[in-house]
Amino acid sequence: MRAVVQRVLSARVEVEDRVVSEIGPGLLVLVGVHESDTDADAEYICRKVLNMRLFPNLDTGKGWDLSVKQCNFGVLLVSQFTLYGILKGNKPDFHVAMPPHKAKPFYESLVEKFRKAYTSDAVKDGVFGAMMKVSSGKGIVILHVLVSHYCCLFLELMQVNLVNDGPVTMQLDSSQSRVGASLEDVEQDLPL
Repeated sequence: MRAVVQRVLSARVEVEDRVVSEIGPGLLVLVGVHESDTDADAEYICRKVLNMRLFPNLDTGKGWDLSVKQCNFGVLLVSQFTLYGILKGNKPDFHVAMPPHKAKPFYESLVEKFRKAYTSDAVKDGVFGAMMKVSSGKGIVILHVLVSHYCCLFLELMQVNLVNDGPVTMQLDSSQSRVGASLEDVEQDLPL
């Protein structure tokens, strides 16, 4: 499982000009699910995202001191199968992404893991399988990617609007947790 985590002042998901989810300060998390992902991958991503110290501590002046949980900020999860895209020549290929009929329940279980590990009301999510426009500030990056076995899912256009805080962007890959975590990594993952 891969996650791109952005610290934001605000973020929201719109489908057909209707806001379906939004947060104030917190983390926008784009999540890609690999065909071989298991619950252990989901637990790793959940634990890492909720415990990453990406926020400043205004009391102590330390810059990278507090987690999203410690700040009581929001988390917006957005399914993003293109995180497992590779280029074959100039054409994207997503064959290692989990197929949609398996990915949807798996992603929904990830959202539930976040809600159980944090505060249910603080965790929001997008619309699984909707096409997405990501806009940031004045520029718009279009992520309109159609692949034959995904086409049937993309009947709605999803727009993710965000105001970056920093900007701060981190990447996580659960396959790194299988390679072998050091004792330091394990200690840092413990709840604060």
